[in-house]
Amino acid sequence: MTVQDAIKQAPNEPFSFTDENVAEAERIIAKYPEGRQQSAVMPLLYLAQKQNKGWLSQPALEYIAGFLGMPVIRVAEVATFYTMYNLQPIGRHHVQVCTNLSCWLRGSDEIMDACREALGIEIGGTTEDGAFTLSEVECLCACVNAPIVQIDDDFYEDLTAESIRTILAELRAGRTPKTGSQIGRTSSEPIGGLTTLTTTGTGPGGGAGRGEA
Repeated sequence: MTVQDAIKQAPNEPFSFTDENVAEAERIIAKYPEGRQQSAVMPLLYLAQKQNKGWLSQPALEYIAGFLGMPVIRVAEVATFYTMYNLQPIGRHHVQVCTNLSCWLRGSDEIMDACREALGIEIGGTTEDGAFTLSEVECLCACVNAPIVQIDDDFYEDLTAESIRTILAELRAGRTPKTGSQIGRTSSEPIGGLTTLTTTGTGPGGGAGRGEA
């Protein structure tokens, strides 16, 4: 059996939060009004997914349902609707390539092809060593800096085929590649730098702000 087969056939082992995550879950729930604790289902699912090596098993869904006092089917409805939740095991690094309009216009096809070639897998596949899973996703919400790839909790922007290959090679070698823009862009500013709001003025509240009235 290959590592990839073993990942796909991972058993649904019993699940419960660690003591640290119980405290974090209670902190999250406390943000919501009394009687509205079920509104915390999304962040708690994400917390469970991180603890469970990147995916949500059936026992994890059942545990969250019990933790929040809601039917399992309602938890499952949320987990199956949003693509941020993985319902089967994934590799140690989850490579999510945005192919929505802005990224597509800026070359996401080339980015995806580079990922396929570098990893030796197709969309939805996991490498033999269990290191990487490759996915196609919708908008990653930084369209100015397209094309974009999310890997685990980090975002890599202004990519080229060459730069994504370098990022994947760094991760495979156990190093931490530079996140954010790969061309030195500051935040989502124009590539050439700011052309407006370049002076510091006084805002309406008396504090410093960018721009003059």
